[in-house]
Amino acid sequence: MNVYAESSALLAWLFGEPGASAVPRILENSDAVIVSELTLLECERAVIRGLGLKELNRAEAERIRARLREASEIWNVWRFSRDILQRAAQPFPSEPLRTLDALHLAWALAVRSELPSVAILSLDERIRNAARPLGFQVYPG
Repeated sequence: MNVYAESSALLAWLFGEPGASAVPRILENSDAVIVSELTLLECERAVIRGLGLKELNRAEAERIRARLREASEIWNVWRFSRDILQRAAQPFPSEPLRTLDALHLAWALAVRSELPSVAILSLDERIRNAARPLGFQVYPG
């Protein structure tokens, strides 16, 4: 199984949020984990936000960053491209979508063009609901 890991699932896992218990198992059992530059940026911004709001101390922030760094060393990171931006600017079967959600779906579609068996790992119901009409299997099930 190959998965495009969207930010909501990774953030829930990194921050130990409820509902994230299946995420590490899915990541570990995947043949390939694909993330976008946007996903990594969103994870870093969540750490910075947590520090700014005093929800995290520096030690907690560094543990989260180290966990992400270690995990992402073996992930495939997809970069921004003109094709991704152009696809995100087009309608999707389940509109309305927020910009970041459209970007994640555009990345997943691009990945699927090279890796047809890719599924989407997301805890965000908007992403999950928008991915299904596009023919994606969505995890956790």
